[in-house]
Amino acid sequence: MSEPKTNRYTSPGPGAARLVAQHLIMKPYMWSALTVHIHGRRNLDSVKAPFVAVANHSSHVDAPLIFGGLPRRLSKNLSAGAASDYFFQSWYKALPTTLFFNSFPVERQGRGHRRSLAGELLTEGVPLLIFPEGTRSRTGAMARFTPGAAALSISRNVPVLPIALVGAYAAMPYGANVPVPGRPHVHIVFGRPLRAAPGEIAHQFAERIHRYVVEMHDTTARAYGMPTQADFHRAVALRTAAAERGAQSRTEPVAPVLTEPEVQVPRPRLVEAPREAEAG
Repeated sequence: MSEPKTNRYTSPGPGAARLVAQHLIMKPYMWSALTVHIHGRRNLDSVKAPFVAVANHSSHVDAPLIFGGLPRRLSKNLSAGAASDYFFQSWYKALPTTLFFNSFPVERQGRGHRRSLAGELLTEGVPLLIFPEGTRSRTGAMARFTPGAAALSISRNVPVLPIALVGAYAAMPYGANVPVPGRPHVHIVFGRPLRAAPGEIAHQFAERIHRYVVEMHDTTARAYGMPTQADFHRAVALRTAAAERGAQSRTEPVAPVLTEPEVQVPRPRLVEAPREAEAG
């Protein structure tokens, strides 16, 4: 199977279709279903394509929020990495993913030919959206970032645009097909563009990006009375401990109840009282 041509990601025809899909269908629906707050717009003033946008990932609303929250000059050709084993195995999943998110396939096992496609897109000026946790969080708790996005930034000399999404998990948790009713509040926080420091390798840069995204998430969450990452991780730990206790109680053998041996107490013999002599 041949690699997709990179010109598909920038050509006018697909671009016009994306404009209609994103701004006349996707964004109006998301903004009507959610109450969206955007922070850090001034951090976008110096950003130019190409770049690598990274964000925490806990909901199916994450990519629509990012595409809708970015100015058109940055989202026009933005290409989202999508798991090839899920989104590109059938046309009915690949078509909407490509139409709405200009997506490129990502091998979750990190095969080289998919990594080279991401690099080629950056070389051609196409900005990328990558969720460096590798998959959606099932709990809202953020996992560590894999180094792929950081490595692309270093190798192609492009900035990383860090983004924190707050409230997205509660708005559409894992397993839900649509956002919960009531237009829940979600926050998009755009951070300062980052580049690797001299001598900083991909793993170190990825850890620094992760810390920054957590900081943005938690600062915003505390300001609006929403769960922080510490709250999510604490809830996970409590559920895990409760599940382990339940599993242990089901597997432990039940100790027999010890009782004193039954003692056979001899029944007393009943002695009949002598009858009085009958009067003669």
